[in-house]
This record gives sequence, C-alpha cells and structure tokens, in this order.
Amino acid sequence: QVQLVESGGGLVQPGGSLRLSCASSRSIFIANVMGWYRQAPGKERELVALLTRGGYTNYADSVKGRFTISRDNDKNTVYLQMNSLKPEDTAVYYCNVQFGGNYWGQGTQVTVSS
Repeated sequence: QVQLVESGGGLVQPGGSLRLSCASSRSIFIANVMGWYRQAPGKERELVALLTRGGYTNYADSVKGRFTISRDNDKNTVYLQMNSLKPEDTAVYYCNVQFGGNYWGQGTQVTVSS
C-alpha cells in the first residue's frame, strides 16, 4: 500500500505564492513518474506538472513560467511551487505518483481570490 498526503493549500491573493507538498509512504527515489493535477468545479481533471525519475519535466501551458515541480528524495516528498497565482488557478490539486501502480492523494484546495 502507498499513501500520498498533500498539504500546503489555502487562500491567497492574486499574485501570491504557495508551495504544495506531497508526502509519500514509499520512497520517491524509485518512482517512475510524479505529477500534480488539478480539478476545478465543472471541469475535467488536468495535468499541471510532471517529473520523471530521469529528471524530465513538463508543464501545462497555462502554468509555464509560474509553477515548478521538484522532489526531495530524503523526505520522500514531491513539491509544487506556485508563483504569480491567478484566480483561474483555483482548484483542488492532487498529487499522483507512479511506482508501477498508480497512486493519488486526497487533494488540497487552492483558492486564489482578492
């Protein structure tokens, strides 16, 4: 069994920053792909950012230049640094890690509003 626990969400003003964390019960070192997804009310879940074991990253066009995905193997944690936040970034953000199987966190709410 693998559990992923997200944290770091909250309410921020436009232009603000947040860092989301995803703590894994299994070593991140052996993960094939790590990623962050988000889902806003009435919308499909979408990929925000991904990171492969080899260090390749990819981002949704809407967040390029503003968001950064990273990992800390010692802490078994995947991060999403979010800068210059916009109201349209408001969503529930989900951590996804692939070890062979596919695992999801429970999600953390990010609300960007003035």
